[in-house]
Amino acid sequence: MQGKVYKSTGSWYSVCGEDGQFWNARIKGKLKIDEDISSTNPVAVGDVVIFEPEDENIFTAIISGVMPRHNYMVRVSPHNPSQKHIIASNIDLALLVASIADPRTSTGFIDRFLVTAEAYHIPAIVVVNKMDILKPKHREVFDDWERVYTAAGYELYPVVATDKSTLGGLGERLKDKITLFSGHSGVGKSTLINQFIPGLGVRTNVVSGWSGKGQHTTTFAEMFDLPDGGRIIDTPGVKEFGLIDFEKEELSQYFPEMRRVLNDCKFNNCQHINEPGCAVKQAVSEGVIAADRYVSYVSMQDSIEKKW
Repeated sequence: MQGKVYKSTGSWYSVCGEDGQFWNARIKGKLKIDEDISSTNPVAVGDVVIFEPEDENIFTAIISGVMPRHNYMVRVSPHNPSQKHIIASNIDLALLVASIADPRTSTGFIDRFLVTAEAYHIPAIVVVNKMDILKPKHREVFDDWERVYTAAGYELYPVVATDKSTLGGLGERLKDKITLFSGHSGVGKSTLINQFIPGLGVRTNVVSGWSGKGQHTTTFAEMFDLPDGGRIIDTPGVKEFGLIDFEKEELSQYFPEMRRVLNDCKFNNCQHINEPGCAVKQAVSEGVIAADRYVSYVSMQDSIEKKW
């Protein structure tokens, strides 16, 4: 039998069969995976798996294989910094929920998420939540984000998760797609999902008053069906989005605005740091590439260098 993984708890998986029946499944013995992917989790939400019923009365099953994935997205394993953890697979859209205040999402975090999505060939968008609480100084930050990310080629959606009237455009964007939701704890990810799927009741929490940081409400990745078509994959709040398995030479390929000028660099192996005749640095000096994005690029290069 074949089914799609809707939830992973690390040892048990909720699998929806082709007839719509959900099974509580586990892995037994060596798993058949066509792809040579070394990760801390052999099965991820979004995977299509082969399973065999174990007890048809209580709908338990054994997963015996994973079908080839058309894509997947990873992060650094929370348990082992040298290994990767597959967040989810077979994704149409990667959505990052960010907030400018309460809590503050750094552009470095946003850029690492976008770079990872680019590396795994997944279109990405940024949703800026809590627009209703922004002070004038925060509005300036949003205007800057909008300018920088729109110029890079990304869509930005300003929303108020508690106000459904602000979500129309975003709702259309999600229709008939499998969308991965990610972001820091406390940015309103669960509130947003509850708006799109009424009655779901994903647990929400408030931002900690003393730290200004969100509190984790999602423990495991889980997929939900949207009423009008499509699915949302909810993921645990992420504190950091570290890069893994990236080469310094390829990093600039994952910045769309850099990709447009790479062929104009004097040297084919230009890393856009100290090399003469660099088209990327020239574009930064002319304001074609945002300085903040270039700073993120240099920071990522440094982190890759330190890892090596």
